[in-house]
Amino acid sequence: MPSRETIEAFIAMVEANDHVRAIEQFYAEDASMQENTAAPRVGRDLLVAHEAAVLKRTRVHTHKVTTFLVDGDHVAINWVFDMTGADGVTRRLDELALQLWRGDKIVRERFFYDPAPLRG
Repeated sequence: MPSRETIEAFIAMVEANDHVRAIEQFYAEDASMQENTAAPRVGRDLLVAHEAAVLKRTRVHTHKVTTFLVDGDHVAINWVFDMTGADGVTRRLDELALQLWRGDKIVRERFFYDPAPLRG
C-alpha cells in the first residue's frame, strides 16, 4: 500500500512534466496502462517508450492536481493536461486515472476521458 507521501511525490513529478521519469520510478516492471476501452499497454519499458514518443510530438502542460483519493492500494487522480501538437493547436484533456498499487509501485492504471477534444 502506497503512503500518501508517495502518491504526492508521484503527482509532483508529473506536475513538473517529468512524465517519463515518473513511469520509470513509480511503475512496476510488469505494469499496465489502458486508455478508456483500448487494449492495455503492458510492461514498463513499453510504457516509457510510448510516453517518450507522445512527448516528442506534443508539448504538454500539466495542471496542478486538485483532486486525488487514496484507499489502500487503490488511487484515483483527476489529471488536466493542455497538449499542443505540431499544428500549434492546444487541446485540453481532463481525465480520471484509476490506479492499483503494489507497495510503492503502480501495477495497473486505466484512464477515463472524453477523446473528442483530442481529435481536433
